[in-house]
Amino acid sequence: MLLILIAVHLLSRDSIAAPLPRPPDARASTDSCNDINNCRTFFSILWGCLATIFACTWVSVHPNVPPPGQSWLQLFWRRLKMMLIGIIAPEIMVGFAARQFLGSRSLVKEFKFSSTQAFFFCMGGFVSSDGHPIATEKQLRNRHRHVGSKLQEAIRNVDKEEITDKSKGDALSKGVALLQGLWFVAQCVARVHQHLTITQLEVATLAFAIVNIFIWLLWWNKPLHVQRPIVVGPPTRPNTETITFRVQPPRSVRILGAIFGHYGREYNPSSSDSVPSFWSVQEESDHSIAAGLLLILMGAVFGAIHCAAWNAIFPTPAEMRIWRASSLVIIAVPCIPYFLSPLAINEDNWEYMVAVMVRLGIPIYVSARIILIVLPLIELRLLPASAFVDVDWSTYIPHI
Repeated sequence: MLLILIAVHLLSRDSIAAPLPRPPDARASTDSCNDINNCRTFFSILWGCLATIFACTWVSVHPNVPPPGQSWLQLFWRRLKMMLIGIIAPEIMVGFAARQFLGSRSLVKEFKFSSTQAFFFCMGGFVSSDGHPIATEKQLRNRHRHVGSKLQEAIRNVDKEEITDKSKGDALSKGVALLQGLWFVAQCVARVHQHLTITQLEVATLAFAIVNIFIWLLWWNKPLHVQRPIVVGPPTRPNTETITFRVQPPRSVRILGAIFGHYGREYNPSSSDSVPSFWSVQEESDHSIAAGLLLILMGAVFGAIHCAAWNAIFPTPAEMRIWRASSLVIIAVPCIPYFLSPLAINEDNWEYMVAVMVRLGIPIYVSARIILIVLPLIELRLLPASAFVDVDWSTYIPHI
């Protein structure tokens, strides 16, 4: 939290600092717009951003199937945690979606599942008759008494309609949320084209919207907010064995699993009653590298969009410096573990090095993200006059 303390110190020290060099009428504390038909209010700016962020986090996140017997409060808290992760580190959600998308394609190709069946498999949607998740390719290849082939056949026999009936979203609801993000992107592009001010809050929201478009596309065929699995196949373990259920691996393993999709030997489907929150097929998947590269790319894009406000109008020089530093931090931190991976001598050495970098990098990254969430809200206290001028869409309509 050192970065936050430094930011607070700079803001308190420069709270009465002179504004950046700009024309004297560059800012206005009220809705300064001469044409009432071509204006927007402070509330409309705030509401448009918050609605888009909500669509990008609460609505678009497709969680895995939860453990059985969850109360509505537990389900709400589980979904809220996913939303907070999506706000603090949206590129993690992109990496998660990419692992499930690539994993589902592999299942479709190798086991002849439909896309919906494959996604349902990735999210822990199929369980054995004794309640254990069927969630790894190893289980599907089990040759003991032809268990694997029986599981494959049972999954292929599950109707797509039975799976989609459990989903809380369809193409229409997903399309509406996706259009919300695309509409916000179009508004920002039009404002840039017409040389109108884009507030820092809109820049931050634009980053969410663009990253969210990739999440929606990757998860388009994944059922939304399924609460109960489908039972297929025989028991996975003899009934005479004593089984200890463990829903989630240790916290440190869950953190690495969320970022890299790697759970090691800490998670065993046959001794659990649900998959981890960020599970996708199996951690040894060849798709981990591709998903990791996409995570880095989205992290860089997310930070670069914030850097687009590098020369924007800030109330004080301190806020400008803090914004710039925080934007660079969220670009650099996600890349460090992957850039250092060639230096690792072996797998154990790489895991140790990644664990150290994660522990050092997470506090810095989270601090920078909190700053980039709070600072745009503070900046709303004093906006440029042109921020209240609405886009003139008639200029894009052909006139005869």
